[in-house]
Amino acid sequence: MAAANNVPTGVDKEQIFGMAEKEMEYRVELFNKLTNTCFNKCVEKKYKESELNMGENSCIDRCVSKYWQVNSLIGQLLGSGRPPM
Repeated sequence: MAAANNVPTGVDKEQIFGMAEKEMEYRVELFNKLTNTCFNKCVEKKYKESELNMGENSCIDRCVSKYWQVNSLIGQLLGSGRPPM
């Protein structure tokens, strides 16, 4: 009866929760990889100022954009609909 009313059963809820949990883990890992990659590429190792300078900001903008484009393209090529990590 639960299936006829489109109400998830206990097993369905567990599967949905598990999928949501995996998706969150995926997003956190993607964010961490993107952050580490762009930070290491764009920010000088010797900190001179407390704020990022204009060059570092531009580099980070370009890095994030390229990182996301490449990951999205790879995801499309693999047919997963979401970027790989």
